[in-house]
Amino acid sequence: MIKLHGFPASNYFNMVKLALLEKGVAYEDVRVFTGQSEEMLAKSPMGKVPFLETERGFISETAVILDYIEDSQTGPSFYPEDPFDKARVRELIKYTELYLELAARRCYGQAFFGSGPTPEHTKEEVRTVMSRGVGALRRHAAFTPYLAGDAMTYADFVFLYTFPMASAVARIVFDWDLPSELPGADALIEQLKQRDAVKTVDADAKAGQQEFREYYGMK
Repeated sequence: MIKLHGFPASNYFNMVKLALLEKGVAYEDVRVFTGQSEEMLAKSPMGKVPFLETERGFISETAVILDYIEDSQTGPSFYPEDPFDKARVRELIKYTELYLELAARRCYGQAFFGSGPTPEHTKEEVRTVMSRGVGALRRHAAFTPYLAGDAMTYADFVFLYTFPMASAVARIVFDWDLPSELPGADALIEQLKQRDAVKTVDADAKAGQQEFREYYGMK
């Protein structure tokens, strides 16, 4: 049986968990936090979560894990069959991950953890990257009703667990209404939240917040 290693306060862990639930894959949830021990690095070379344990070994990096699940497991497909359309879905994933959430992550300390103001030069860099990411999504995302069109794809899984984080950073750090620049974004999030698998993931994530804070010594 596949084992998903990580913790439910991680938005990237939740993307993979959602994929497993939506495809109906039997799996075991193994609680692991980030770290740099040799034992951890032998399983996840960057010491990050999530990582997937298979009968042949470990796989890390969320986008790679999603591709592995799609290629190796039965259940509904969340990539288009056409190679060009599949590439466009992967493109949307990268716009969302690299140019919204990962850029916004540089301001997480101020936004979520009370670590004080983000340096101005960092804020300028983050705002620039996020603005370009929003522009890319505005040009290429469909929101009809899903990110890539009328079918749900992995791009929606990634968007669901990245855009709200980026939106919160934009509001808290920049006084910037990010959803207003992507009409359809909030409606997509709300539609996805009605799915049974998403409700399960979100309930587990909420329950895991205290565990996460205690592990990392947060109040």
